[in-house]
Amino acid sequence: MDRKRMQFSGLALVTFLLSLLLFAGCTPRADVKNPTNPAAQEETTQAYEQFSEEQINERRAFEELEDSLFQQEASIAQLDLHYLLNDPSSFGISSAQYLYTPVNMDFMEESATERRELGETLERFDFASLSDDQKMTYRILESLLATEQRGEGLELYYQPLASTIGIQAQLPILLSEYRFDNRQDVENYLLLLDGLDDYFTEILTFEQQKADAGLMMSDSSIDHVIESCESYLLVPDDNFMINTFAERLESLTELTEEEKEAYCARNNELLESAFVPAYQLLIDGMTALKGSGVNAGGQCGYPRGKEYYEYLVYANTGTSCGSMEEVVDRINQTIESALEEMAVVLSAHPELSEQSGSGRYEQDEPTVIMEKWKKQARKDFPALPACSYTLKDVPEALEPFLSPAFYLTSPIDDPSRNVIYINRSEQYASQPLSYTLAHEGYPGHLYQTVYFHSSGKSGLRKLLSFPGYTEGWATYVEHLSYGWDDSLDADQAKLLAANSLASLGLHAILDISINYLGWSREDVIAYLSDYYADPESVVDAIYEAMVENPANYLSYFVGCMEFMEMRREAETELGSRFSALEFHQFLLDVGNAPFDVIRSYFRVWLAESKLL
Repeated sequence: MDRKRMQFSGLALVTFLLSLLLFAGCTPRADVKNPTNPAAQEETTQAYEQFSEEQINERRAFEELEDSLFQQEASIAQLDLHYLLNDPSSFGISSAQYLYTPVNMDFMEESATERRELGETLERFDFASLSDDQKMTYRILESLLATEQRGEGLELYYQPLASTIGIQAQLPILLSEYRFDNRQDVENYLLLLDGLDDYFTEILTFEQQKADAGLMMSDSSIDHVIESCESYLLVPDDNFMINTFAERLESLTELTEEEKEAYCARNNELLESAFVPAYQLLIDGMTALKGSGVNAGGQCGYPRGKEYYEYLVYANTGTSCGSMEEVVDRINQTIESALEEMAVVLSAHPELSEQSGSGRYEQDEPTVIMEKWKKQARKDFPALPACSYTLKDVPEALEPFLSPAFYLTSPIDDPSRNVIYINRSEQYASQPLSYTLAHEGYPGHLYQTVYFHSSGKSGLRKLLSFPGYTEGWATYVEHLSYGWDDSLDADQAKLLAANSLASLGLHAILDISINYLGWSREDVIAYLSDYYADPESVVDAIYEAMVENPANYLSYFVGCMEFMEMRREAETELGSRFSALEFHQFLLDVGNAPFDVIRSYFRVWLAESKLL
């Protein structure tokens, strides 16, 4: 089952946004700034409400650093800035430096220099003088920079283009959802359209550099990118880019009807003269690069590909594991536990093997499902501020190249507006929409994002992206949602949840096996023969998905695994005192972060919970 889902945002477009800040994740570290008990030092240094002038100055300086980093990173690209902030001026930002986040070596190398300078700046702070929230931010930045150091010198391994999660696949949806709050938004949008050919030219230059270095993708992968681009060679006069533009203009009362008509004419002209030619440019450029790829296998087939893949694993998961071997061991343990649970259920109820697809919410409308999960979330999750959501269908022409569903992240300063897209393609017809919407909506991406954006955390914390946390959280609550489905009995729910987890785990293991261990298609067939009746029928799709999107599955599975492990530990240690609501509130209050940082705070929370 293809489980590739993207949490869309300006940040999601490129893995090195935030000045590559970072090429984001963690490496467990033990030093005085990252003690085993992170709260111990907070308690001793902040037991009183009186602070010295030195402490006050340190906190003020750290706050200024956070604000400076936020402004710097949020204002890199206009597209990202627009999705990040509803009112940039209130954050001291007047404009963005670029239209799109650059894809070139100069920008990447400059970002690496800035990261090293940030590391030196952090070392000059008196950690003990910082506030509790600042200490957490410090640890997160320290962990993040340690992971990004793994990627230095490997910038040319970055792949901006991919059939489903590449820039060229995601960009049109982001453009079609670009909100119009005023006239300047419309002008900025038209500038983005007009600048697309230059942006794709820059990407093609980067791809040529990859080819020259022997790092180009295979011809098969190029064909998939080209195929996705061809879906954006829009039919004039009637396409989603025209229709959504006119719809967004309708809400602008400051425009006259004549002005709206003039803007529509400019949009139509730019789609014809800039947007479509830019995609044709990308098609022609990638076609010319066919034959330059020397590796049709996973990342480890490139000279330093194994090293780069290990970096991707830590960046995409933020795992608390100290080595790749530990990552593999813990994934296998989780898979085995899921398979054992399935075996127990099926031994008692063998008839469920034939009925596992029954009793789902397929008959319900998406809004009905969303409201059902919204009500369910009130039981085991803290209250959420008032917010709205809009459900939309993926344009039919784009269905083959986009995920089963995806959530468009709300602005940091306005978490009330949220959009979820649903892919109605036949290829996803077998996936129950109910659990998908638990993942994307309540209590998944929408819920977690609104909660975090509404918190008192610094703007910088809300800007940093840790896919292991966000995708792991959404996958974790999706797993729980089987047990909330009142159309299933308890055994059916357990079976379906365990089957879904085991299936995703198999994909995670294959991701590592193909990209890190160098498995061939034959190796994959041999592995899948224990789980599929006809593994040869699925091997090509699975193999190519792993090659084209290395470490993508791991952000979902490893992140979920981290949350599940902490929950099991809490349930074991607390027994009858365990509260799902309190556990979830702890995780949500810590917020988006790498798991080595979260685990240190979890140990403190667990110890304190035992004393209650």
